[in-house]
Amino acid sequence: MKDPLSIGLGGLACGTGFGGGTIVAALVIVRTLEHHVSGPGTQESAADPVLAGTLAGLAVGAAFGWHRSRTLDSVWQRGVIGVLSAVGALLVAFLAWPIDHLLGIPGLAAWGVASFVLGGAGSAWSVRGSRDDALKERE
Repeated sequence: MKDPLSIGLGGLACGTGFGGGTIVAALVIVRTLEHHVSGPGTQESAADPVLAGTLAGLAVGAAFGWHRSRTLDSVWQRGVIGVLSAVGALLVAFLAWPIDHLLGIPGLAAWGVASFVLGGAGSAWSVRGSRDDALKERE
């Protein structure tokens, strides 16, 4: 018997981790390029890569949340998991701001790696809950 709680929470963690990691990776790239490129044109176009990375991270979070919860019977539940995964990815990105100011680019990179690790652990949790023998049936 499949475990719907593990499938749902694993899909949520997977989407949040991978989506948040994608946004944080974009922030790391932008912050690294800020140190190497100087000039007045960098201030005008600095928001473009951050916005693109944020939109990509939201899409990745929603897609992984939807994909990892595919063994759930309810499409509505899968949709909620996808949307909550995107919101979770955005929260991970919001937490990156104080980490960047306190620890700099190395801390931001570590936060991104931790986000991807969360995504991998959530994916494994969802896959484990999707097996037919995830829950033991009572006799």
